[in-house]
Amino acid sequence: MSERDFLGAGPVDSGRRRFVGAAAAGVGALTLAPGIHLVSAAQRPAGEPASSTVRWGMLIDTTRCASGCDACVRACNEENGITERVSDPRQASQWIRKIELRDRQTGRQLSLPMMCQHCAHPPCVDVCPTGASMKRADGIVLVDRHICIGCRYCMMACPYKARSFVHQPLTQQNPEVPRGLGCVESCTFCVHRVDKGQTPACVEACPEKAMVFGDLKDPNSEISRRVAQVASTQVRADLKLGVGVRYQGI
Repeated sequence: MSERDFLGAGPVDSGRRRFVGAAAAGVGALTLAPGIHLVSAAQRPAGEPASSTVRWGMLIDTTRCASGCDACVRACNEENGITERVSDPRQASQWIRKIELRDRQTGRQLSLPMMCQHCAHPPCVDVCPTGASMKRADGIVLVDRHICIGCRYCMMACPYKARSFVHQPLTQQNPEVPRGLGCVESCTFCVHRVDKGQTPACVEACPEKAMVFGDLKDPNSEISRRVAQVASTQVRADLKLGVGVRYQGI
């Protein structure tokens, strides 16, 4: 499957919720193995707004991402309370999904997780008629479920098919991640964790440590050093959206 194919296929995702709050002011590195670090952010003081001095982002090494592994997907579902069962798979909420790619010329295959790319210039925000789709000062793109009217314009505008619609009543929710029937929703970078100085659940759960999260504006952060040292790709860079998620090895 080519890049064009995978961007035009697969279930559509989205998200709706009110996130008032902010990004962490500083970062530190937690060493997991030689050369591998997860960035741990300092906890944001309650009531302090998100800061534009921070730009949260993620680097995903597809050479480490194993085909058939869905640890990141399972961790996301558990963390964000995405547990509902649906009879029609097209109606399933999915904040992160695995994509299998194949180069038609060389036959090379690879696997990668696809989620909201947390664009600097998000199309979903541009088309939202109520302002429910929004971007925090630290670059995290969210949906305010209290003012989302479920029009799904944002779902159509997203070139990454990263948003989904909640089609049924929900139970067993995570109190820190409110969701609701008739709302649009998507990956939030686990903002409720980030604001407490933790990493996103998918990053923590990846058995191959293929995902690095941190502050792209901090030249000393692990993600900034990695982006400077290795070639990375922005999916659909031609759209000039300034995405916060980069991929190594595609």
